[in-house]
Amino acid sequence: MSVTDRVSAKGRPGRAARAVLGVALLSLLVVAVPAATARSHHPAVAVALPGPDVALPGPDVVGLRGVLRTAVKRGAPGAMARLVDRGTVHRLATGVADRRTGRALRTTDRFRIGSVTKIFTAVVVLQLADEGRLVLDAPVDRYVPRLLNDRRVTVRHVLGHRSGLYDYTHDMFARSVSGFEAVRTKVFTYRQLIDRSLRRPRTTAPGGGYAYSNTNFVVAGLLIEKLTGRSVAAEYRERIIEPLKLRDTFYVHPDTALPGRHTRGYLTSGGSGSALVDATRQTVSWAQSAGALVSSARDLNTFLSALLRGRLTSAASLTEMRRWVPAGTGQAYGLGLRRRVLSCGVSVYGHTGAVQGYYTYAFASQGGRRSLAALANASNNARLHTTMLRTLESAFCGTRTAKGARRGTVLPAEQAEDLRP
Repeated sequence: MSVTDRVSAKGRPGRAARAVLGVALLSLLVVAVPAATARSHHPAVAVALPGPDVALPGPDVVGLRGVLRTAVKRGAPGAMARLVDRGTVHRLATGVADRRTGRALRTTDRFRIGSVTKIFTAVVVLQLADEGRLVLDAPVDRYVPRLLNDRRVTVRHVLGHRSGLYDYTHDMFARSVSGFEAVRTKVFTYRQLIDRSLRRPRTTAPGGGYAYSNTNFVVAGLLIEKLTGRSVAAEYRERIIEPLKLRDTFYVHPDTALPGRHTRGYLTSGGSGSALVDATRQTVSWAQSAGALVSSARDLNTFLSALLRGRLTSAASLTEMRRWVPAGTGQAYGLGLRRRVLSCGVSVYGHTGAVQGYYTYAFASQGGRRSLAALANASNNARLHTTMLRTLESAFCGTRTAKGARRGTVLPAEQAEDLRP
């Protein structure tokens, strides 16, 4: 089922967003290079300033619908996508949101967005940098004394997965279903999760190569709470959710229920075709600021478009967010933001997200005028994940999609790293 209609591509930001926009405009007048607080010697691929989108191929909506149907054939109870292209909204959904009742999945359903949460967390930290409350190249331990006992690890290293902190979820979810059931209702503190990481050797030296780790964004969450004296929930709400009028975005931790109409999420117990475990109700305390937000396709479209159009941070901070380091084949990582280069040569910006039962793609074009939010309500299924990768090709490459990408390619390990749970 699909619906296409016209909506306004413009929207007036709230008070906080307008204030940040003013800072962004001032920054454009004053500086043409990264802010002084962000200076450092670190490997970078490129700095891409926000600006008008390059000419994009028209989206292949028919192909996108076909990808979603294939996702259902490969084990997802349901799959959906919401594509915004310069004011035109395409809504596509197939399958069910609830296997017990047979209720159809809709693009308006709320769902757990997993590691897409990392972009929200990075935005809050960068706003704190804009306010002069932290310096990106300062040690984390300056702001949270003796947290890591290593003053070489900076705020920038944490946001860019270059701290070398071991990802505790490797051990936590070594066995997918039993690991999940062991933590489904548990409530952790930030320090408990960080301590799990610190018991293991570092994966790289601080400031070394990119190495994805959920621990980094747990550290970022604790940093936010220490600097503001408030919860990350309050900071997300005041700095992002309310200014952008995101009516479906919530940080419900440690509650286990999703508010309002939502799709249920199912965890595959083994390989494709294995029994599904309803994983909807959980605290997601194992992730928190690394992956516990609930949102909707509409809100993710709005959020990414606003971010890439410079409405959430200063121009200098957005530049730092888009200072890329290599992160695998066809990929690079900035500060909480991933860049993917598609088969047609187009680059898109966003994040993937996996939390038990849900698998999300949220990406937008450079200027934010085309954005895609896609979901399959199942996880721990490699063939399904490979299929959903093709939503980007249909949305941003259109009919120019390479034959290899259209057939579906093997998902490299580095492209599956957000999917560990």
